[in-house]
Amino acid sequence: MIPRPTGRVAGNELIITRSFRAPIDDVWTSVTKPESTARWFGRWEGEAGLGKTVRLLMVFEKGDAWTNVLIETCEPPRHLVVKTTSAFGEKRLELKLAQTGDTTELTFVHHLADKKKMVGELGPGWEYYFDNLVAVRAGEPLPKFEDYYPAQKQYFLDQA
Repeated sequence: MIPRPTGRVAGNELIITRSFRAPIDDVWTSVTKPESTARWFGRWEGEAGLGKTVRLLMVFEKGDAWTNVLIETCEPPRHLVVKTTSAFGEKRLELKLAQTGDTTELTFVHHLADKKKMVGELGPGWEYYFDNLVAVRAGEPLPKFEDYYPAQKQYFLDQA
Protein backbone atom coordinates (compact mmCIF):
# COMPACT_ATOMS: atom_id res chain seq x y z
CA MET A 1 0.00 0.00 0.00
CA ILE A 2 1.37 3.40 -0.99
CA PRO A 3 1.24 5.90 1.88
CA ARG A 4 -0.64 9.10 1.12
CA PRO A 5 1.72 12.09 1.04
CA THR A 6 0.79 14.92 3.39
CA GLY A 7 3.58 17.42 2.85
CA ARG A 8 3.17 20.70 1.07
CA VAL A 9 5.33 23.21 -0.70
CA ALA A 10 4.81 26.86 0.23
CA GLY A 11 7.15 29.30 -1.46
CA ASN A 12 10.59 27.76 -1.09
CA GLU A 13 9.66 25.62 1.90
CA LEU A 14 8.80 21.94 2.06
CA ILE A 15 6.55 21.50 5.09
CA ILE A 16 5.58 18.22 6.75
CA THR A 17 3.53 17.85 9.92
CA ARG A 18 2.78 14.96 12.24
CA SER A 19 0.68 14.83 15.40
CA PHE A 20 1.41 12.74 18.45
CA ARG A 21 -0.76 12.04 21.46
CA ALA A 22 2.11 12.76 23.80
CA PRO A 23 3.60 15.58 25.86
CA ILE A 24 5.85 18.01 24.02
CA ASP A 25 8.92 17.01 26.08
CA ASP A 26 8.48 13.38 25.03
CA VAL A 27 8.30 14.28 21.33
CA TRP A 28 11.29 16.63 21.73
CA THR A 29 13.29 13.70 23.11
CA SER A 30 12.34 11.60 20.07
CA VAL A 31 13.71 14.21 17.65
CA THR A 32 16.81 15.37 19.52
CA LYS A 33 18.36 12.58 21.63
CA PRO A 34 20.89 10.41 19.76
CA GLU A 35 19.51 7.12 21.08
CA SER A 36 16.05 8.15 19.84
CA THR A 37 17.00 9.59 16.45
CA ALA A 38 19.08 6.48 15.66
CA ARG A 39 15.89 4.40 15.64
CA TRP A 40 14.03 6.41 12.97
CA PHE A 41 16.41 8.78 11.21
CA GLY A 42 20.09 8.56 12.00
CA ARG A 43 22.63 8.46 14.73
CA TRP A 44 24.63 11.49 15.66
CA GLU A 45 27.70 12.12 17.73
CA GLY A 46 29.37 15.10 19.28
CA GLU A 47 28.56 17.75 21.84
CA ALA A 48 25.19 19.30 21.02
CA GLY A 49 24.47 22.92 21.82
CA LEU A 50 23.70 26.27 20.28
CA GLY A 51 26.38 27.19 17.77
CA LYS A 52 27.99 23.74 17.95
CA THR A 53 28.39 21.18 15.18
CA VAL A 54 27.58 17.47 15.55
CA ARG A 55 28.03 14.70 13.00
CA LEU A 56 25.03 12.76 11.66
CA LEU A 57 24.88 9.44 9.85
CA MET A 58 21.48 8.88 8.28
CA VAL A 59 20.84 5.17 8.77
CA PHE A 60 18.53 4.59 5.82
CA GLU A 61 20.60 6.30 3.13
CA LYS A 62 22.94 4.48 0.78
CA GLY A 63 26.56 4.57 1.79
CA ASP A 64 27.86 5.84 5.09
CA ALA A 65 28.63 9.49 4.52
CA TRP A 66 28.62 11.60 7.65
CA THR A 67 26.95 15.01 7.56
CA ASN A 68 28.00 18.00 9.66
CA VAL A 69 25.06 19.58 11.46
CA LEU A 70 25.41 23.12 12.83
CA ILE A 71 22.84 23.92 15.51
CA GLU A 72 21.67 27.47 14.70
CA THR A 73 18.65 27.68 17.02
CA CYS A 74 17.79 25.45 19.97
CA GLU A 75 14.85 26.40 22.18
CA PRO A 76 13.78 23.19 23.96
CA PRO A 77 11.20 21.80 23.66
CA ARG A 78 9.73 23.97 20.90
CA HIS A 79 12.16 24.99 18.18
CA LEU A 80 15.28 23.64 16.49
CA VAL A 81 17.03 24.99 13.39
CA VAL A 82 20.06 23.28 11.89
CA LYS A 83 22.23 23.70 8.82
CA THR A 84 23.63 20.50 7.35
CA THR A 85 26.74 20.35 5.22
CA SER A 86 27.63 17.27 3.19
CA ALA A 87 28.76 16.21 -0.26
CA PHE A 88 25.23 17.16 -1.38
CA GLY A 89 25.64 20.78 -0.30
CA GLU A 90 24.05 22.80 2.49
CA LYS A 91 20.49 22.39 3.75
CA ARG A 92 18.61 24.40 6.35
CA LEU A 93 16.11 22.36 8.36
CA GLU A 94 13.68 23.47 11.05
CA LEU A 95 11.51 21.68 13.62
CA LYS A 96 8.71 23.35 15.53
CA LEU A 97 6.71 21.64 18.27
CA ALA A 98 3.48 22.86 19.83
CA GLN A 99 1.31 21.14 22.43
CA THR A 100 -2.44 21.57 22.66
CA GLY A 101 -4.10 19.47 25.35
CA ASP A 102 -2.61 15.98 25.18
CA THR A 103 -1.45 16.32 21.55
CA THR A 104 1.86 17.62 20.26
CA GLU A 105 2.12 18.78 16.66
CA LEU A 106 5.50 18.57 14.96
CA THR A 107 6.07 20.86 11.98
CA PHE A 108 9.16 20.20 9.88
CA VAL A 109 10.39 22.77 7.37
CA HIS A 110 13.08 22.13 4.79
CA HIS A 111 14.11 25.53 3.45
CA LEU A 112 14.74 24.87 -0.24
CA ALA A 113 17.32 26.77 -2.27
CA ASP A 114 15.56 25.69 -5.47
CA LYS A 115 12.17 24.06 -4.95
CA LYS A 116 12.02 22.62 -8.45
CA LYS A 117 15.45 21.02 -8.33
CA MET A 118 15.07 18.39 -5.58
CA VAL A 119 11.54 18.53 -4.14
CA GLY A 120 10.53 15.36 -6.02
CA GLU A 121 13.15 13.43 -4.07
CA LEU A 122 13.16 15.35 -0.80
CA GLY A 123 9.39 15.28 -0.28
CA PRO A 124 9.03 11.48 -0.40
CA GLY A 125 12.21 11.11 1.65
CA TRP A 126 10.99 13.32 4.48
CA GLU A 127 7.53 11.70 4.41
CA TYR A 128 9.30 8.37 4.85
CA TYR A 129 11.47 9.55 7.73
CA PHE A 130 8.61 11.15 9.65
CA ASP A 131 6.47 8.05 9.11
CA ASN A 132 9.43 6.13 10.59
CA LEU A 133 9.15 8.38 13.64
CA VAL A 134 5.42 7.66 13.91
CA ALA A 135 6.07 3.90 13.61
CA VAL A 136 8.89 3.89 16.19
CA ARG A 137 6.82 5.83 18.70
CA ALA A 138 3.87 3.44 18.18
CA GLY A 139 6.06 0.32 18.40
CA GLU A 140 5.17 -0.67 14.84
CA PRO A 141 7.39 -1.94 12.00
CA LEU A 142 9.13 0.71 9.92
CA PRO A 143 7.66 1.44 6.48
CA LYS A 144 9.52 0.61 3.27
CA PHE A 145 11.13 3.45 1.35
CA GLU A 146 10.10 1.82 -1.93
CA ASP A 147 6.48 2.66 -1.02
CA TYR A 148 7.37 6.37 -0.96
CA TYR A 149 9.72 6.86 -3.84
CA PRO A 150 9.10 7.19 -6.74
CA ALA A 151 5.35 6.85 -6.01
CA GLN A 152 5.11 10.25 -4.24
CA LYS A 153 7.51 12.13 -6.50
CA GLN A 154 4.87 13.63 -8.82
CA TYR A 155 2.77 14.82 -5.87
CA PHE A 156 5.61 17.10 -4.78
CA LEU A 157 6.66 18.12 -8.27
CA ASP A 158 3.09 19.27 -8.97
CA GLN A 159 3.33 21.68 -6.01
CA ALA A 160 6.63 23.18 -7.15
